[in-house]
Amino acid sequence: MEHLIHEDLARAHVGARLREAQLTRREQQLVRAKRLSRRAERAAAQARLALARAL
Repeated sequence: MEHLIHEDLARAHVGARLREAQLTRREQQLVRAKRLSRRAERAAAQARLALARAL
């Protein structure tokens, strides 16, 4: 019986670690997407400025 309790605890711990890893990965993807978005916005602004200067 005690063996089963330890097994359940271990399974719960592994599940918690997996959810934590998935959350961290999702957060990192969001940070990366925001960074790329800001970079794209900056590039677009520079392109608009260059176009305005050329006209």
